[in-house]
Amino acid sequence: MNEESRPRPVFDPGIPGDDRALLAAAPGRLVAACMDAPGPPRLRPATVAARLVWIPVFAFFYGVLPGGWLRVFFLASLDEDDLMGGATRWGRLPVLAMMLTPALQVLLLLLGQTDAAIVLAAVSFTGWVAGALRHVREPAAARAARAHHGSYLLPGDFDRPAARLLVRAQRAIDAVLGSQTHGAGLLDDVNNTVVLPRQEWAIAGALAEHTRLRRERRGQQPERLSPRVRALLEPQDRALELSVRSVTARIEALEGYAHRAREADDAYHESRVLQGLPEQNARYRDLIASTVGDEMAGAEIRGMADDALRAERALRDRVAGALRAGHELRLSVE
Repeated sequence: MNEESRPRPVFDPGIPGDDRALLAAAPGRLVAACMDAPGPPRLRPATVAARLVWIPVFAFFYGVLPGGWLRVFFLASLDEDDLMGGATRWGRLPVLAMMLTPALQVLLLLLGQTDAAIVLAAVSFTGWVAGALRHVREPAAARAARAHHGSYLLPGDFDRPAARLLVRAQRAIDAVLGSQTHGAGLLDDVNNTVVLPRQEWAIAGALAEHTRLRRERRGQQPERLSPRVRALLEPQDRALELSVRSVTARIEALEGYAHRAREADDAYHESRVLQGLPEQNARYRDLIASTVGDEMAGAEIRGMADDALRAERALRDRVAGALRAGHELRLSVE
């Protein structure tokens, strides 16, 4: 499957927005719905032992010893251009803590407040242990990929015919959402940002089911079945064919909507060009008045105004056509 016929991942609109953003940003962690759900991470004994050593050493270096200062000096010795950027990769609060804690400890020791210095070191050590544990737990994207498995569909969930149909649907959706008329709010009555993702998910779900059924049929090795058994399977084949035609018709409706949106874009572009006509007309009127008779000049200016009116009517007609197509799509998923 080449890139042109490879669909992008499709997410159930019911997935919370934050989780959907996590999944979209980490496609490598997603697992196709046709495969088993990813299991929770398993820690090997060697990993546990390494963390039991590494985390306390890490927390002691940054939380008790002057690790922050040593880091800055080390970066400076390397002539790092982004000195503070490298030092603040943990965040502002941890950097502030690891820079100030050793100084406060020394100050408390000089003042004879040994117990207070020990308490400060213990608190700092505990805080850095907690911070390290947060970094070693399962990434949020991996956790979301497991929790929402089956609520997103990947290229591996589609065979070649299904992938081609899904790509057509996605291109049509992209054309609508990327259109000037949508960006200008002229198609807001359809609520494209809600309706189109629902359409994409419904189409993708049907195509994934088509793929599963075709794979099951291939696994049955029909060529090895008797004519009587193959005859029993024919109603299933007809049902699948009917469903494919239905989904294809829905995709064609999407493509029709995209075509109407492109037509509305052309009219919108003309309208934008003609919005500047009043100012331009004044300049051309002066030009015509200085070179031809007043009667001819008036006829030319009236012709320009008529062109602007026709363009405005064309825009309204094309936007109305696009809205009708969008409403029909919305009704199909309600």
